[in-house]
Amino acid sequence: MHRIAVLPCDGVGPEVVAEGLKVLEAAAAIYDVEYETVEYDIGGERYLETGEVLPDSVMAELCESDAIYLGAVGHPDVAPGILEQGILLRLRFDLDQYINLRPIRLYPGVETPLKDKGPEDIDFIVVRENTEGLYAGVGGSLRKGTRHEVALQEAVYTRMGVERCIRYAFELAGTRDEKKVTMVDKSNVLTFGHDLWVRTFDEVGEEYPEIETDHAYVDACCMWMVKNPEWFDVIVTCNMFGDIITDLGAMVQGGMGVAASANINPDGVSMFEPIHGSAPKYTGRNVICPIASISAAGMMMEHLGEVECGKAIEDAVIAALASGKLGDLSTRSGVSTTEAGDLVASLVE
Repeated sequence: MHRIAVLPCDGVGPEVVAEGLKVLEAAAAIYDVEYETVEYDIGGERYLETGEVLPDSVMAELCESDAIYLGAVGHPDVAPGILEQGILLRLRFDLDQYINLRPIRLYPGVETPLKDKGPEDIDFIVVRENTEGLYAGVGGSLRKGTRHEVALQEAVYTRMGVERCIRYAFELAGTRDEKKVTMVDKSNVLTFGHDLWVRTFDEVGEEYPEIETDHAYVDACCMWMVKNPEWFDVIVTCNMFGDIITDLGAMVQGGMGVAASANINPDGVSMFEPIHGSAPKYTGRNVICPIASISAAGMMMEHLGEVECGKAIEDAVIAALASGKLGDLSTRSGVSTTEAGDLVASLVE
């Protein structure tokens, strides 16, 4: 019995999570997957009513779950950063979800803005270090509010954090056909921390002689993701650069509506979510594409060891997209959130 903590949170989050759970229920029934869900009302509304972001009592329960399924975080009446740091970053750091995993795959039936590129050209994965770097929150201010103000934001890299991320990328590449890992950094400018990345990448790579290795500076990576996305198989990179290039990857694969992600602790509690935000202006309008949230549910099942169930969800997503019945996946597609979920659920085999 898998215990899944459900965090619908803000904006359109509850709407897309509902469709993901709908498809999960259909697939679980076919593949005899036993699970229970426990929903938590954390998010902007709770913060505005109580001043609580993520109470310790809720955090303790989340630590005992098998996985977390999240919708979206962000409320128009809450200052930026409060919910993001108090929910997303706290979960990632406290649960040591040190891998952010972003499949970037163009499915048949989905349009990419890249000229002359198709599904055979866009199929790679970004492995982003998820608990260090600039997101560690180390820094401070001096003379704040004056003309002489100084602000410091420091990036933190540890050998342990860098090595386990790079090793995860090599292990993942070993399961794929191309078996190639590209490290993305800015070691020509960021000399100290990224020197650690380069040396660790080289040392770990020696343990995987069957895996081809490559290197790209982050600015060049952005260029090649647009011009030649077929060059990439597995990309491994630091927290900040991973945050940036995965949004570019979402556009390459057809938009935020199809982009799912996972925050992984291989030995603990992992979290699965679409990468899009809460889109408050669309809340309650039933127009948001739920494909990313549904795909995240499939990733969650595979992570929990229910590989056939997870694959069935992905296959149903592919069939729905290939059918042409989901339109252009935008809020103007004419296909409602619930209709899209119904279609995918009906295609689960």
